[in-house]
Amino acid sequence: MKVDLAFGKAGLEATLPTGFEYRLLEAKSASPLADERAALEDALEHPIGCVSLREMAAGKKTAAISVCDITRPVPNRRTLPVLLKVLHEAGIPVDGVTICIATGLHRIATPAELDEILSPEIAAQYRIFNHDAKILADHRYLGQTTSGIPVHVAEAFVGADLRITLGFIEPHLMLGYSGGRKLVAPGLAAQETIKVIHSPRFMRNKLSVEGSIHDNPLHKELQEIARMAGHSFMLDVSLTRKREIAAVFAGHPEKAHAAGVAFVSEVMLEKLSEPVDAVVTTCAGYPLDLTFYQAVKGVTAASHIVRDGGKILICSECTEGAGAPEFCEMVKRFSSPKAFLDAVQAAPVEVDQWQLEKLALVLESKQVVFLTPGVPVEYHQAMWGPVFSDFDAAMSKLVEGLAPGSRIAVIPEGPYVLAQVS
Repeated sequence: MKVDLAFGKAGLEATLPTGFEYRLLEAKSASPLADERAALEDALEHPIGCVSLREMAAGKKTAAISVCDITRPVPNRRTLPVLLKVLHEAGIPVDGVTICIATGLHRIATPAELDEILSPEIAAQYRIFNHDAKILADHRYLGQTTSGIPVHVAEAFVGADLRITLGFIEPHLMLGYSGGRKLVAPGLAAQETIKVIHSPRFMRNKLSVEGSIHDNPLHKELQEIARMAGHSFMLDVSLTRKREIAAVFAGHPEKAHAAGVAFVSEVMLEKLSEPVDAVVTTCAGYPLDLTFYQAVKGVTAASHIVRDGGKILICSECTEGAGAPEFCEMVKRFSSPKAFLDAVQAAPVEVDQWQLEKLALVLESKQVVFLTPGVPVEYHQAMWGPVFSDFDAAMSKLVEGLAPGSRIAVIPEGPYVLAQVS
């Protein structure tokens, strides 16, 4: 059996060994919009749960637009010009608009990445705030959430007359789904806020996982933070397999996001009657599989359908290596998932520990095989599982010890598919 896996920019054609029962899990076929520009314009003129963006912008002098960094395949080049046109027609000048790159605790975007994220024309013409969560002075303290989380959000965003987020909705390993409020926090929050919302208190909550949103405590915290930051309006899209726009959700930050989540959950949901013995999955290719840090999302998404003691093969190109310096140092420091989980349980939160914590939680009951050719050899011994650069070798390790006829799920698009056992 041959299958095309999302892997880097080029993809990976993989041959699966015979003797096993394979189940291919793919996102249901969402159709691309026939006229995406018309759909975007209509969504901004007739938004969900609020007045039109044009009416909202009337009389305002400044607007801040939060957009995802390079690690998300958001079609900003198609959505942002439509949004900007409405703002300018409503009277907000070019020099009144600030585009905020919502990095969270990722590194700041490079000039080349800004061109890719925004287009060279927009990157050259507009004021850009390249968010750095470690510079507390760039953030405004807004008080505490009901549960006591300190809230620091970028002044470039909260100081504008109109505060807009621009993104897309997909399953998310902690928040249930991305989009909306995530472009405020962690996107534009200071590390003093991000560390708390990524602490074991939330990471180990069984409701802080892919597809869980209504009772997800982290989702509720981020909604409250976004309200405190004055989140005015959101424009999110959902994407097809080929990353065309399938639907547009604009308007009230919470009502429009809820509508988007309902649509995406229907399109991406795949249900199995029982757990499988193993999974072959990805991190959905470029740009989501740039680092080992990002590859964890493919592992956690697949973990929900694997039996205890089962195996996961994650295929992620990782052209930028393991990840940020803090994450790299942490990967090398701990000899086992248990040692890591015990160490961080009550310790002060370190930058990027949450991603490794999610991986460690999976490894409490599953085995993981890594096809991560871009991760330097110096990390291989510390990755809590066998590491390969060749698919055939990695696949051989995955099926090693599996009985003939074992059930193996194959998820070519990784976390873009919301797989669950019903």
